[in-house]
Amino acid sequence: MAPVHDAADPELPLDLSDLDEELLDIFIEESTDLLDHSDMLLTQLRDNLSEREPVVGLQRDLHTLKGGARMSGIAEMGDLGHVMESLLESVAEGRFEIGLPGLVLLEQGFDRLHGMLSRITARQAIAMPANLIARFEQASTGNFDAIVAAEVATVAAQETAPVAPQTAPATNKPVVAQVKKSHPGGRLSPPIETAFDDADDMQVRAPQEQVRIRADLLDRLVNYAGEVAIYRARLEQQMSSFRTNLGELDQTTSRLRDQLRKLEIETETQIIARFQREPDSADETFDPLELDRFSTLQQLTRALSESAADLTNLEQVLEDLTRQHETLLLQQSRVSSDLQEGLMRTRMVPFDSLVPRLRRILRQAGSETGKSVLLKVDGAQGEMDRSVLEHITAPLEHMLRNSVAHGVESPADRRKAGKPEDGLVRIAVAREGSEVVITVSDDGRGLDAAAIRAKAIERGLLAADAQVPDGELFGFILQTGFSTAESISKLAGRGVGMDVVHSEIRQLGGTLGIRSRAGKGTEFLIRLPFTLAVTQAVFVKIGETSFAVPIASVAGVGRIDRDELELGQIRGDAVYTYAGESYPVHDLGMLIGHAPAKAAESLQMPLLLARSGELRAAIAVDQVMGSREIVVKPVGPQVSSLPGIFGATVMGDGSVVVILDVLPLVRRHLSQADSSETQIQPHAVVRPVARVPLVMVVDDSITMRKVSSRVLERQNYEVLTAKDGIDALEKLAERVPDVMLLDIEMPRMDGYELATHMRNDARLRHIPIIMITSRTGEKHRQRAFEIGVNRYLGKPYQEAELLRNVGELLSGGDSHD
Repeated sequence: MAPVHDAADPELPLDLSDLDEELLDIFIEESTDLLDHSDMLLTQLRDNLSEREPVVGLQRDLHTLKGGARMSGIAEMGDLGHVMESLLESVAEGRFEIGLPGLVLLEQGFDRLHGMLSRITARQAIAMPANLIARFEQASTGNFDAIVAAEVATVAAQETAPVAPQTAPATNKPVVAQVKKSHPGGRLSPPIETAFDDADDMQVRAPQEQVRIRADLLDRLVNYAGEVAIYRARLEQQMSSFRTNLGELDQTTSRLRDQLRKLEIETETQIIARFQREPDSADETFDPLELDRFSTLQQLTRALSESAADLTNLEQVLEDLTRQHETLLLQQSRVSSDLQEGLMRTRMVPFDSLVPRLRRILRQAGSETGKSVLLKVDGAQGEMDRSVLEHITAPLEHMLRNSVAHGVESPADRRKAGKPEDGLVRIAVAREGSEVVITVSDDGRGLDAAAIRAKAIERGLLAADAQVPDGELFGFILQTGFSTAESISKLAGRGVGMDVVHSEIRQLGGTLGIRSRAGKGTEFLIRLPFTLAVTQAVFVKIGETSFAVPIASVAGVGRIDRDELELGQIRGDAVYTYAGESYPVHDLGMLIGHAPAKAAESLQMPLLLARSGELRAAIAVDQVMGSREIVVKPVGPQVSSLPGIFGATVMGDGSVVVILDVLPLVRRHLSQADSSETQIQPHAVVRPVARVPLVMVVDDSITMRKVSSRVLERQNYEVLTAKDGIDALEKLAERVPDVMLLDIEMPRMDGYELATHMRNDARLRHIPIIMITSRTGEKHRQRAFEIGVNRYLGKPYQEAELLRNVGELLSGGDSHD
């Protein structure tokens, strides 16, 4: 089958005026995977044209790609995907065989989709492939012979027609001769030729070879490597215990040999003494030591001596074996550490993968405020744990918006201050030990200390006559609802933001510091753990319970005199001074609902010093047991929701130790102390808290799940997503939504099967279902309503229509529509 020629793509940039770039990027990522998977299925189909499974797989991939393209606004790819899906649907239903001509046409279609996706990725315009779409519409009837015959006649007419001689223009471009080859089933693509030989080709491609794996698989492998480290620690502990017992055996054997020697000497002494006491009755013929009864006793002592020698030999054998096992365990430890380190490096992603998004955020904020702001990033090649980078993205975006809204002045003000009109925001990424340090700074006006002080006094956070340094004053901007903006805008003024930023950083086990100079700018210093899977921790003991505290939040360790501590506790102002700073003393036992720390074995009370921003605390414990590297394990939503619980780790003896973040515990203790001093008004009205409706979106398309989630979340709905019916059932076992948005065509379990299962389940049958699908035919709609679906919408849907249907079902409307 001859290739179909369409109009060339225009050499123009892609019109992004009506497109959502973030959604477009999601579609590009999803489509790349879909087209790669389709290429594999095409290969399977070429090997066996009568096999049905590749046809169904290709149909499903095209259906998902079509829906994502239309939702993203790329109608050209959506229309081409639709006609290709129609052809495969006819083949799957058995109307006709695909044949080699149909396969060649499919390959041309997928090649065109690849080309269109490449241009969209490069933000270049694409043309509608009208001729290719028409060819697929004609092929959907199954009459490939007529298509081939028409093409042959067209080619023959072109070959017999006289060709007017043309004068080739003078040009330096090489002339390429086109060689036509005919094949019985149609024309196939010629082999790709390259100017490199095999060695050069391998040298060019080898550095670019990569393997993509699922993130959840990588997380499981890291978890397994952590488990291996835990088992190794247990083996090392048991080996240490074995060696200790072996030393005890050596001492016991030595004592046994000494006792046997003493026994032998004592026996001979007693024999000689008895012989001397009884000279008349003794037989002078034999020496007393030569008599049988005395020889037997001596033989027993000598036998015991030989047994002791055997024990010594066995002990030496065990010592050698122990040494060999320790050597093997050390080698295994090195290999395990290398494996874990390699997996951790695999989890690392460069920070510069986030830079384009941050630049876009800064440009958008600048355009909204009429300011020109540049972003400079230092150390962007530095790598971070993938999960850390994902969690820090939103805080960084908010800090950039804050820099534009609050920090950088307008161009006119910057000219007056002698600054360049373009503001500068700088992000520096560096590695310090086991931490990643991110510095976000701007060259703006800096924080207004007077305005912050006035706002803090207004909210009752600071006494009017209090004298506090600027460092502590700047910490007030981390309070919930604290804002000094004079007016509310899209970027600032609502008092929601920096407290959330601080909370996110704390949840990662990091710290946030603030420095500012009036007229020079503001600097935020973020310290984060290099990885969340493995970290350093200080172990402390309270009573008989051990806890681990991440070392990132520990400023130091100290000791305080018991009399001084008791006197301060009586006065209510127990303070420990360290490096010129005051740390109020808190008891860890009181913070966690445990018995107070006693430290009975110490002359002084051990203290663990923690700090974060303006908050400092000295935590009294029974014992500080040192620091070590730990593998952080999640503890589940029930436990992790408690303040101060960072996670858990497994020790070498198999015991589980909770990882504490002590500063949230201190904050909770201080807030409870403040609230206990405030009396509740007698006529205070307690207003019920409205529950946020939960909507489940079930669709195999990542694009559709993202789009629907964003639409619903903008309306303050809570959204839960599932990729197919099986995944939805697993999540329905844990949470029951108020409304479900359901697609029809999904792998493993389609929408009809899931809806039928739900209507037959007493726990789920009450859930309203809105079916959203590109199958808008009457028979599909009728079958959905027969199952019990409440509403039926076509793709692409209108946001207003979807929200109206969701709102009506939540308010009690259950009519079919």
